[in-house]
Order: sequence, then structure tokens, then C-alpha cells
Amino acid sequence: MSVTNNLSKLNLSIPDAPEPVGAYVAFKKINNLLYVSGQLPISSDGKMIKGTIGKDLTLEDGQRASKLCVVNILAQVKKALNDDLDKVKNCIKITGYVNSTSAFIDQPKVINPASEILSAAFGSCGKHARAAVSTNSLPLDAAVEIDAIFEI
Repeated sequence: MSVTNNLSKLNLSIPDAPEPVGAYVAFKKINNLLYVSGQLPISSDGKMIKGTIGKDLTLEDGQRASKLCVVNILAQVKKALNDDLDKVKNCIKITGYVNSTSAFIDQPKVINPASEILSAAFGSCGKHARAAVSTNSLPLDAAVEIDAIFEI
């Protein structure tokens, strides 16, 4: 089963890859590794989930943001691999940054939807190492930012 078919089953379509919002590249290929820069929770219509989880936003808002981040990661992967997500051999690692209050302790629950999408899309090759980190702010007041490393 192709990754595209798996994403279809999840009712996920991958938009065009967003452009970087700073002085960096969105992805970098080195040998058989693909590094994807941190992706923000920007929807295909350009709206971003902004704010602090535990203050302005709920856990569920953070989980929606996490899903948008991973969709944007997949958009970058698709662009890097000339529209062929099936060239991915493994998802090695993701790091999720959660804009949250010091009292909020469920950062792993915020990032879980991103991990679940990768596993559903790539099967056992989508299982990855991970960190879920709290931060007191993110660029553009984003609720979540996630970066990734893939074997291609």
C-alpha cells in the first residue's frame, strides 16, 4: 500500500510545501538522510494556530496544531522527493516544541497525533524516536513546531 493511499484513508491531503519564514532552507538532503526544518501549524488556507497551550489554547488545540505541523512536514518531504513519498525508507526522529505554560505537563499528548499520522502513513517504517519539549514561545506565536529526520 502506498503512502498516498494510507494518507487518503486518514482523509489527509498534502498541500504544496510552505516556504520558510526565515533565513534557512525547508529541507536538506545529505546522502540517504532528509532533514526537515521545523514546520509550523499553518493550514492550507494560510491560517496558523497561535497561542500558549494551558493559557490561550487547550490540549485539543495543541493536538490540532501538531497534525498541521506533520502535514507540512510531509509536504516538505514530498517536495524534496519529487512528489514521491514512497521513497521514504524510515522516519528516524521528530522533535516537537510546544508553546505552553510552565504548569502544562502534557507535551507528549500534544505531539502524539503527529507520531500517529507518521505511523499510519508509513507503517512500521513510520515509528520513530521523539522528543516533546515545552517552550515559553515559538516563532510567530505558533502553538507547536515540529522538525523531522527521514531515511530516504
